[in-house]
Amino acid sequence: MFKKVLVTEDLGSISHGIAQMLYERTGIDEIQQAHYCDEAFLRFRRAIKDHEPFDLLITDLSFKESHRERKLTSGMELIKAIQEIQPDIKVIVYSMEDRPGKVKTLLEEYGVSGYVCKGRYGLSELMQSITEVYNDFTYVSPRMQDAMDKNNVFELKDYDIMLLTHLSKGLTQEQIRDYFKQHQISPCSISSIEKRLNKLKYNFKAKNAIHLVAMTKDLGLL
Repeated sequence: MFKKVLVTEDLGSISHGIAQMLYERTGIDEIQQAHYCDEAFLRFRRAIKDHEPFDLLITDLSFKESHRERKLTSGMELIKAIQEIQPDIKVIVYSMEDRPGKVKTLLEEYGVSGYVCKGRYGLSELMQSITEVYNDFTYVSPRMQDAMDKNNVFELKDYDIMLLTHLSKGLTQEQIRDYFKQHQISPCSISSIEKRLNKLKYNFKAKNAIHLVAMTKDLGLL
C-alpha cells in the first residue's frame, strides 16, 4: 500500500473525513493535508528535498479564492506543477466536476490515475480507487464512466480548439482567416474553415456555431 499521501482539499470537513478514513481503512503510514495548491506544492518540494517523497496525491480541482496571493489556483495547475518535479507521482482527482470531456483530458493529457466523483458514494469509491491505482490500474467512478461512454466524447484537434476559441470570442470567419494567415496556421481559407465548422456541427449535432461553442464548453472540451 502507499506509504505517504497528501490530501489537497480546501474544505476542512472533507479533508479531515478523507484522512480519517484512510487512517482507519488502509495501511498508509503518513497522511498529510493541504488546503491550498501552493501549500501542497511546497510540501511536495520539501518532501523530495528531504528524500521522503509522497507517493500519492489526492486533490480536488476547484479551490475557493482567498485573501492570500496564489500562484497555483486549481487542481489541474497543481497536478502539472508536481509532475514537473516528480513525474512518477500517482494522482487521484476527487471532485464535483461532471463534464466527460474534462475528465477525459485529466486521464489522457494529465495522466491522472483515478477520477472519483464527490457524492453519496464518493468516499467508498475513493477507497476502491486507492487500491486500484496502487495496483497500477486506472479508476473512474462508474457514474462518470457511463457518462463518458454515452457521450462518446469527440476528440478535438488543436486546430479545432483554436477555431472554436476564436468563435467564442465573437470573431467572424473572415477575421479567423486573417488571424490564421498571419500566424501561418493551415488550412486558412474561408472554405476550409467553413468546411471544418460544418463537420464539427455535424459531429456534435449543433444547430449553429453559437450552439456548437456552447456544447463544447459544456462537455469540457473547450
